[in-house]
Amino acid sequence: MQDVSIVMCGAAGQGIQTVEQLLVGIFKNTGFNVYATKEYESRVRGGSNSTELRISDFRVDAMVDRIDIMIPFDKAAIEHLRSRIDSETLVIADQDAFGSSSFNLPQEPVLLPFKAKAVEIGSRLYTNVVAVGAVTGLFDVDPAVGEAILNQKFSSKGSDLVKDNIEALHAGNALGKRMREEKGLSFLMPRSADVADEILLNGNQAVALGAIAGGCNFISAYPMSPSTGVLEMLSELSHQFGIVVDQAEDEIAAMNKAVAAWFAGARAIVSTSGGGFDLMTEGLSMAGIMESPLVVHLAQRPGPATGLPTRTAQEDLNLAVYAGHGEFCRLVYAPGTIAQAFQITQQAFNIADRYQIPVFILTDQDFVDSYYNIPTLLLSELRNEHHFVETDEGYMRYRFTENGISPRGVPGLGSGLVRADSDEHDEHGHITEDLEHVRPAMVEKRLHKRRQLIEDLLEEPEQYPEGKASSYVICWGSNRNVVKEALESLPSPGLAMLHFHQLFPMHPAIAEKLAAAKKTIILENNATGQLANLLKIHADHDIPAERRHLRYSGKPWSVEEVVGILRQEGF
Repeated sequence: MQDVSIVMCGAAGQGIQTVEQLLVGIFKNTGFNVYATKEYESRVRGGSNSTELRISDFRVDAMVDRIDIMIPFDKAAIEHLRSRIDSETLVIADQDAFGSSSFNLPQEPVLLPFKAKAVEIGSRLYTNVVAVGAVTGLFDVDPAVGEAILNQKFSSKGSDLVKDNIEALHAGNALGKRMREEKGLSFLMPRSADVADEILLNGNQAVALGAIAGGCNFISAYPMSPSTGVLEMLSELSHQFGIVVDQAEDEIAAMNKAVAAWFAGARAIVSTSGGGFDLMTEGLSMAGIMESPLVVHLAQRPGPATGLPTRTAQEDLNLAVYAGHGEFCRLVYAPGTIAQAFQITQQAFNIADRYQIPVFILTDQDFVDSYYNIPTLLLSELRNEHHFVETDEGYMRYRFTENGISPRGVPGLGSGLVRADSDEHDEHGHITEDLEHVRPAMVEKRLHKRRQLIEDLLEEPEQYPEGKASSYVICWGSNRNVVKEALESLPSPGLAMLHFHQLFPMHPAIAEKLAAAKKTIILENNATGQLANLLKIHADHDIPAERRHLRYSGKPWSVEEVVGILRQEGF
């Protein structure tokens, strides 16, 4: 097989995430391409959580419904995933937990003594590591690769614990090899030393590293799933890169502190989800009238209110485009790949600094919690540019200029007084109610002149495959990879993907391209077609309701589902 889907499922607290991390690391370091994604309930104990791991000899970065190997860690896992289990699914389970059970599966599960081997070694706590070893044995993976990862993961907890875990790994590896030989199974595929040297990142890590590359030296956030990973990673690396980390008392404070940090000359980011950003919108408007740079990472999850904290959605596009009272310029991005998330976040700091506007980076739970190997991150051409000035005695913070960008001073840099005002103000920063001249001129430079300036930054959506196309599948954000793989699985002449990574404002060429299309369909993870509606407003292109494929259950799309949509649409 060239592409194997392994799904593990159990209750929260059973160590599913640890198993995932071990297997992903082992397979990647062995030279296999890997992709991992997870779905989990909003609870500390119980329920059913699962993780999917794809092992392949080609690059994989999207979810499939197909399960080739399933490892249930409790009996509820079978029912939770029954709709995805078929006659080709190899179910491998612990004989102590499942030996007397009947689950009416298409084929009988293979029962192995995971727990019994763990108890022999010293504790049932090693059961999951035995299971990890069994999977590596199926793929004929050298246990030494796993030993290195176990040493790295558990060395701080003592040599005895490391030794027992390594013994559990070997015991499981032997079980997997014996099963492969006795049942004539073959999960062997080519391996690449180049892949072994590649990097593994999830979406949150890519955003965090992009922030560091962009010169971020301040983050203020209140932890909120699924965005918390950015706060965690910047915290871990804060001493190494000189980052001030503030876990704010609430999202209102987080936004205000970020605006204050930019005022003082720092490069700040806030990281939150929809419910948290709701509280930040007053501070966003303050940044708008202050002409303050700002970078916002908004990791979407289903709403309204608390909604589904650990599920995925694309429901906050309207929120990012229209948030805040009054009118001021902004840029909204939604990366579709790990590498793109890194690049966009790095660029966001330079754009915010140069044009003195908020820049949004929209992700979602599926994007930030999924990870796969990539060759590298492009660092050689990265440049950070600071756009504040040294002030003099006559300095005017909001001076009218030909291009609409007022000189931004930093308190203490120069002899001038740097003012900031959340009321309407004149060029000096003094409150004004001059409705004839000053107010209209200030709105003009904050909105229209900024919009004209950033026209040079506007990018067309990515088309795949390139070349002449007559019909388009439109998507944005995390749906990029699943649509791309679906098109590769079901190639159709004249059909291409248009992936929007820059959502607002839109490139003017988009209207012409869509007007010439024979047919357009769109995939989104919301109930109203938020990007489709923006296309109608800003590109004069109306996608009819029957061609809007909208999911709002909290589940991501799978490759098979998108292939089904394409067939339904006649491709």
